Amino acid sequence: MITERAYTVEPWHVRETTLDLDVLAQSESVFALSNGHVGWRGNLDEGEPHGLPGSYLNGVHEVHPLPYAEAGYGYPESGQSVIDITNGKILRLLVDDEPFDLRYGRLVSHERVLDMRRGVLERTCEWTSPAGSTVRVRSTRLVSLTQRAVAAVAYEVEAVGRPSRVVIQSELVANESLPEPNGDPRAAMSLRSPLEQEDGFASGERLRLVHRTKRSGLRVAVAADHVVTGPGRTTSRSESGIDVARLTVTSVLEPGHTLRVEKLVSHGWSGTRSLPAMADQVDAALAAASHDGWEGLLAAQREALADFWARADVEVHGDEEIQQAVRFALFHVFQAGARAEQRAIPAKGLTGSGYDGHAFWDTEMFVLPLLTHTAPRAVAEALRWRHNTLDAARERAAQLGLGGAAFPWRTIEGSEGSAYWPAGTAAFHVNAGIADAVVRYVEATGDLRFEREVGLELLVETARLWRSLGHHDHHGAFHIDGVTGPDEYSAVADDNTYTNLMARQNLLAAADAVERYPDEAQRLGADEEESAAWRDAAEAMNIPYNDELGVHEQSAGFTRYQRWDFAGTRPEQYPLLLNFPYFDLYRKQVVKQADLVLAMYSCASYFDDEQVARNFAYYEPLTVRDSSLSACCQAVIAAQAGHLRLAYAYTTEAALMDLHDLEHNTRDGLHIASLAGTWMALVAGFGGMRRVLDGPAGMSFAPRLPERLRKLAFHLQFRGRRLRVEISGDKTTYTLLEGPPLIIEHHGETVTLETDEPAVRTVPPLTPRPAPEQPPHRVPKGL
Repeated sequence: MITERAYTVEPWHVRETTLDLDVLAQSESVFALSNGHVGWRGNLDEGEPHGLPGSYLNGVHEVHPLPYAEAGYGYPESGQSVIDITNGKILRLLVDDEPFDLRYGRLVSHERVLDMRRGVLERTCEWTSPAGSTVRVRSTRLVSLTQRAVAAVAYEVEAVGRPSRVVIQSELVANESLPEPNGDPRAAMSLRSPLEQEDGFASGERLRLVHRTKRSGLRVAVAADHVVTGPGRTTSRSESGIDVARLTVTSVLEPGHTLRVEKLVSHGWSGTRSLPAMADQVDAALAAASHDGWEGLLAAQREALADFWARADVEVHGDEEIQQAVRFALFHVFQAGARAEQRAIPAKGLTGSGYDGHAFWDTEMFVLPLLTHTAPRAVAEALRWRHNTLDAARERAAQLGLGGAAFPWRTIEGSEGSAYWPAGTAAFHVNAGIADAVVRYVEATGDLRFEREVGLELLVETARLWRSLGHHDHHGAFHIDGVTGPDEYSAVADDNTYTNLMARQNLLAAADAVERYPDEAQRLGADEEESAAWRDAAEAMNIPYNDELGVHEQSAGFTRYQRWDFAGTRPEQYPLLLNFPYFDLYRKQVVKQADLVLAMYSCASYFDDEQVARNFAYYEPLTVRDSSLSACCQAVIAAQAGHLRLAYAYTTEAALMDLHDLEHNTRDGLHIASLAGTWMALVAGFGGMRRVLDGPAGMSFAPRLPERLRKLAFHLQFRGRRLRVEISGDKTTYTLLEGPPLIIEHHGETVTLETDEPAVRTVPPLTPRPAPEQPPHRVPKGL
């Protein structure tokens, strides 16, 4: 765990000023670069020392059998795990025949900087070898946002004090050694040497390796080209062998002179293309990158990020650490989806192998809302990936005896990858999350072609699942029994409120879409009779409520369970899942992560302000936040209920999840959904942004700042418009920067916005309420 501040606090940079090997793995995740297709962990250029090597291609995985003590019908037979592909970022260095290894000799200085405006990782260091030779090393690394297959490094060595013989070995390396598993179920399964080499090539300054996975049969190709600049006596030679291709550059440097290697690396993979085709593909990507060159790639990276920040930036005045953290969050979430293009956005993005590289429901419910209003193209691509996996989801539903499609709880390629059936089988709410993402995207973009070609079928097939899964009782109420909601400390429950409300929205959205597109719906076999059945189920949906307590139940009967013994639980026994059996957790009132509270955010129109306040007060003392997904949701609802100080504390927790390694597992990759939740806490929490499904207003806001913040400003995209919202004290200014007039609501007041004509409104006073309690030892820091 990073126990002290590991990075300086700056608005646009994450800077590490010393090298601490004890937290090297965490820093590798923080300094990871990606474009959603290619991911490079922030390993040191020389390859060693490292915490967790990591080079990833989105979708490249190996399959493995899932172990069961007792198998059962419908259990998935095989799992999928992300693999470390051929590493193209290594540049080994020898100084007067001694390896440049920061564990030896004397490290005079070492600094790494993630520049979030330029999209590069920069490193500078000075090192003296055990024999007394001193060199300065400077490197800059990027993963291109404009050339999807390409990453690049510029590596420069300068002699200091005396002449030095310098050797740089630029390598492509496959099947790197990985650390042993640490026993944390959130970490990845370690697959040893998953790649078998098919081809190796080295000629001049060009390198290429082609491998194939042993079981999943995926072909992976990586190639590199180089531009070498050095003194006149500089020489180079290339070679390839088993699992390695290498360019060796040798030079003698006088003091103050430098040797520079610019390395362009291209990546490709396919389950169907031939070896020659894959070799040609990565060679062609290199040709395109070489045409622009290193400086061209840098310029294109700056332009791509300038465009993103103009649409997405969040300004925080009053807390420099939160300002840095929200930009760090936006940067990494954008990286995770920017060029994924019909691939999943995994829970760790491409920053590490945690959770085996799987995508969960987190993507649709936490990540896509942010991208919907900042980078909507990425949302359409992520949902097209779900659409591409419909056949597997239909097969899974049929296997379970259900209609429609049952999307997987965790997956890489579309089939269920969880051996734990209360989640892998019973957590059907992932279906409603996908439907919700479709509706959000179409609402925000007006992309009717997408709705017709992709969204409609997703809505229809998810609605069919709910209609077949649930049933009407003898009173006519519709129930969905035996499901697992977002709270993983409650499983196989009846009428989970979050699931039922999300299913209700799903059913109504599907029925509406069938009405809008009758011809397309007919081709899917969806008619008026079926959509009427969906509406009947939605209107009759049973939502558990305890009249005596005046609160909604997380699931039917939840409020009668025995409360967890919070007083008898020691601080070191959190997270509970690592210290107590699920059997005990499932039958007690204890909440791992926001569930009913999340329902109040995602299905806000169902709850009035008094219900929000009572529900939040009831569930707050039960919620232990053993999931990184919880704090941001609690922040939003705490702000809505008027507990601004508590909302601020939860916002801080979500924002610093990885920069402070709060969950003790940042080493395995960043928490992409929690990072997205930082935006959610600020924009939906303190900015009060809400969806408006009926009426003329496109968006609704109920802003209110905590005492710690002087000003909050954020940018949103909505139906071809660009909107800036600035909250300062008791004033909120809405400015339409681009696009036609827009009608919004401000604390219930209708406001019409015209381009470049700011509208200023007053924030009404807050109605005070008693502050809710938290479980012992789980009070957020700073409260």
